Amino acid sequence: MDEKLKLYGFNNLTKALSFNIYDVCYAKTPREQKDYIDYIDEQYNSERLTNILTTLTDMIGAKVLNIARQDYDPQGASVTILIAEGSMMPVGETQLAHLDKSHVTVHTYPEYHPETCLATFRVDIDVATCGEITPLSTLDYLIQSFDSDIITMDYRVRGFTRDLNGRKLFMDHKVNSIQDYIQEDLLRRYDAVDINVYDANLFHTKMMLKEIDLQNYLFKTDVYELPPKTRLEIMNNLRREMIEIFSGRNIY
Repeated sequence: MDEKLKLYGFNNLTKALSFNIYDVCYAKTPREQKDYIDYIDEQYNSERLTNILTTLTDMIGAKVLNIARQDYDPQGASVTILIAEGSMMPVGETQLAHLDKSHVTVHTYPEYHPETCLATFRVDIDVATCGEITPLSTLDYLIQSFDSDIITMDYRVRGFTRDLNGRKLFMDHKVNSIQDYIQEDLLRRYDAVDINVYDANLFHTKMMLKEIDLQNYLFKTDVYELPPKTRLEIMNNLRREMIEIFSGRNIY
């Protein structure tokens, strides 16, 4: 797999990365919860998300064909970018078509718990590429572009392509684990679990931040304003929320 593959025609493999992060915050009053949602909407509006995705597109060596973006009322934003690998024929101001059936999308989902005063911000990013390029090399950038408390990632290679002898190739690069594409110093900050189905070219990794600094989770509140018992209660609620999101089920 290290040498460039000699293929018959175009590389028809589709490489799809689904990247999801969750950021958890404590906002003690309804007003603070609303302010947190407004803050998230401002920090991660469609313009900033577009900048993140166009940088990602540059990183994988693809070309932007078309951008559609939308901010929602009362909250959230979405961006969709059509991309293509390699050069394209020159066109006018409006891009009318794309060749590679490749795209990058992002959607945001702010929400808050009605009783524990915990607010959660979720970001879903999907990158689908056809041809030689793979989105796995962008994981460090994506993790560091958001406050990532919990991360879930799915990577799948679909379809097949052919070599010069007509033999089907269902994978054109070696993948053992998504974790192999994350910097070691970044990975050490998280507990990580893999669920991989190698025969189906399906790879899943989920990660949860190991250390919690309470101040980083308080919105418009200083940790020293809170009595020790309240700090402990908030810490327990934060950890329980993160464990349930990481596990994908209600536990407590």
